[in-house]
Amino acid sequence: MNFLIDPNISYVLLVIGLVLSMLALFSPGTGIIEIGALFTLVLAGIGIWNMPINWWALVILVAGVIPFILALRKSRHWIWLLISILSLVLGSVFVFKKEGDGLAVHPVLAIVTSIIAVVFLWFVGRKSIEAMGLKPVNLRENIIGKIGETRTEIHWDGTVHVGGEEWTARSEKPIPAGVPIRVVQRDGLVLIVEPVDEKK
Repeated sequence: MNFLIDPNISYVLLVIGLVLSMLALFSPGTGIIEIGALFTLVLAGIGIWNMPINWWALVILVAGVIPFILALRKSRHWIWLLISILSLVLGSVFVFKKEGDGLAVHPVLAIVTSIIAVVFLWFVGRKSIEAMGLKPVNLRENIIGKIGETRTEIHWDGTVHVGGEEWTARSEKPIPAGVPIRVVQRDGLVLIVEPVDEKK
């Protein structure tokens, strides 16, 4: 376990643990991400416990999560995202003390790791927020009357694209592929559809 006392390895493990913790917040319930976050944070904790650290830098490093969350929520997100990256880099470079001159964590490693972590979490976070804002279309009252398009020929069976989702569908008369359709009824997970040029 001596490799855990290397400041660069402990730093990378700490960042991975923070990234996995944030991912667990964005997609809770799987359990795998949570276990990975706990495991890497414990390994990073072993290194932190056995090496002299600058507590102020550790606080800055962890506090970098706050402007990141603000970046996801605010309209002028790039300012907050830049503050988040700067705080992660600053905290990363100075988190571990080193005897004599120089830095314990290599600055290039800190910069590259921080940017990759923040940009990755940025895209995941934005997609999660967008997904939470989508109106569900799989409820009966939301899907009836929606306009979509046939993916295959529809009669007794086929596939349509409605509300951003693929559905199994059928119709009273054959409808060729690539034709706009309207949902007139729902039978469980099967949609009853008609061409849009027909009367409701």
